[in-house]
Amino acid sequence: MTLFQRLTRFLLGKPRNPLNPDAQRHIALVAFLAWVGLGADGLSSSCYGPEEAFIALGPHYGSLALYIAIATILTVFIIALAYNQVIALFPSGGGGYKVATQLLGPHAGLVSGAALIVDYVLTITISVASGTDALFSLLPSAVLDYKLLTEAAIIFLLITLNLRGMKESIKVLMPIFLGFVITHFFLIIYGVVSHKSGLPAVVSDTVNNTLNLSHQAGWLFVIALLLRAYSLGSGTYTGIEAVSNNVNRLAEPRVQTGKWTMLYMALSLSFTAGGIILLYLLWHAQPVYGQTLNAVVFHKILGDSSLGHILLMITLLLEAGLLLVGANTGFLAGPSVLANMSVDSWLPNRFRHLSSRLVTQNGVIVFGLAALLILWLSGGRVSWLVILYSMNVFLTFSLSLLGLCVYWVTQRSAASPRWLGRLFFSAFAFFVTVSILIVTLISKFTFGGWVTVVITSLVIGVCLLIKKHYTHVNKKLHEIDLLMTSAPLKTLQVVTPLQPSEATAVIMVGKHRGIGLHNLLWILRSFPEHFKNFIFLNVGIVDVESFSAKKELTAMQESSNKMLDYFVNYCQQQGLAAKGLVAFGTDPTEKLTLLSKKIMKEFPNSIFFASKLIFSKDNWITRFLHNETAVTLQRRLHLLGAQLVILPMKID
Repeated sequence: MTLFQRLTRFLLGKPRNPLNPDAQRHIALVAFLAWVGLGADGLSSSCYGPEEAFIALGPHYGSLALYIAIATILTVFIIALAYNQVIALFPSGGGGYKVATQLLGPHAGLVSGAALIVDYVLTITISVASGTDALFSLLPSAVLDYKLLTEAAIIFLLITLNLRGMKESIKVLMPIFLGFVITHFFLIIYGVVSHKSGLPAVVSDTVNNTLNLSHQAGWLFVIALLLRAYSLGSGTYTGIEAVSNNVNRLAEPRVQTGKWTMLYMALSLSFTAGGIILLYLLWHAQPVYGQTLNAVVFHKILGDSSLGHILLMITLLLEAGLLLVGANTGFLAGPSVLANMSVDSWLPNRFRHLSSRLVTQNGVIVFGLAALLILWLSGGRVSWLVILYSMNVFLTFSLSLLGLCVYWVTQRSAASPRWLGRLFFSAFAFFVTVSILIVTLISKFTFGGWVTVVITSLVIGVCLLIKKHYTHVNKKLHEIDLLMTSAPLKTLQVVTPLQPSEATAVIMVGKHRGIGLHNLLWILRSFPEHFKNFIFLNVGIVDVESFSAKKELTAMQESSNKMLDYFVNYCQQQGLAAKGLVAFGTDPTEKLTLLSKKIMKEFPNSIFFASKLIFSKDNWITRFLHNETAVTLQRRLHLLGAQLVILPMKID
């Protein structure tokens, strides 16, 4: 084992066997852990979301803030309950992307997926930036020059944690999450109970002030002000999408676990966000320069004693810590979106591959690098990032809920008798989310929201180009398969025996029979009567799709074995000695290397053959879109003293 491999093993841990049922059970999340890992995003936004909404009301906060608190609580439950239908209909995960794809069409799914990709990158960036701001507010101003460097270091740390695995990253961050929940629940309950005598006055003042304001400025002004303020706190709901997107990572029974997770999230989100706004009203919180509104109101609650100052510092440190946990949600949910989109060929195939730790490694790295880029471009300014944030998640919500409406209408005859009630609820939730989306887009567009629109549009454009390329290539490969494998094969009763001491051709085969037959026929034509044995190697790749459920994993194994049987039977019909070897894993190069070593011992006179697609306009893009397994394997076998010949197949 090389030094690099040892370092990787130390940082990320030992590889896991994807075919071992215990491996999937080990990384599956129970409802509580899923709440910790995926609910932190919404809870962390309570550190700035309620404040943004409250301040946006300006001098009218006393008249309208109570409506914002009630609307926040209701919206959380409306979206959460609607998304329980998504969990039930799509237990393999995928969230808004799969819902829009299967219920509205692939292009609607593309828009939803692109919006989620951008949103999760911004989730990482704004959470890290905001959390670091909270930490540095407790330090001397002389160290502010190192803030951006600290933020970058935190992102690198989160990348490493998530490369180890979802469950491991959640366990490391769990104490911060639980500390935040305990302190804030206590402060909200204590703050409301100690000022419970002021609750009737808050209600009556709200009603009276609202009526006075409507007489002075009109109801249209009141509604517009409410919607704008409400939209600024809309980041509170992003964790809901993360749950439905990661149902496939939950413990069995997945649907039940998902619904319990959603309930925990809805209760904690509504209680925290609504409760904090209520505290602002009861304790008459006013913005103070250099302090968050949460810090102001918690200071009022805890008092000026030494113990109060210590508790306030602990509370603010936990807020900063939870923002970092919220950033981790982007690493948990974002790569899942990339993986699901790559299964449908919107993104490079490598994003669906799992690492030895059964993590979508490429997705984690890409999200980390994208977050670093946004962090650098923004300079870590939360005031700029918050404008870009939360717009896209309501685009996804709206598409998902519209898809549910279409589903209940089209499937009403086959659906349960309660389809009409579910349709009404889905339609109502759609109306709520699309209203928030429109208001957010209008109010934020000229202040920087256009940047989010441009970035999302660019992602959509890139995905369309990638899809066009893969569609063209798959069409050509399908034509080759039909051309070269049209005649059915019969199993012979008498087969030619293998001769281990004779020349042996070892052929790597994949998912396309046409490519394998092209290679075999080229070998027979170029080396007539030379090879006496033909060995076929195939590696079944355990990726996001096949690892998501036992059914898909079994289908992948059967398909790999069936592919080998085809080539062995073909050679036997030609009077050629042949056999097949198969392996399953997340890294095809590693598995092919191990199989090759085994063959070299049994058949010492072996020459290996692999294929590689080539294009007349070959560039780094085509090389990125298609894996380089053949080239990597060639280098490994050369180091072992074996020869591997790469046979090109031109696709144009």
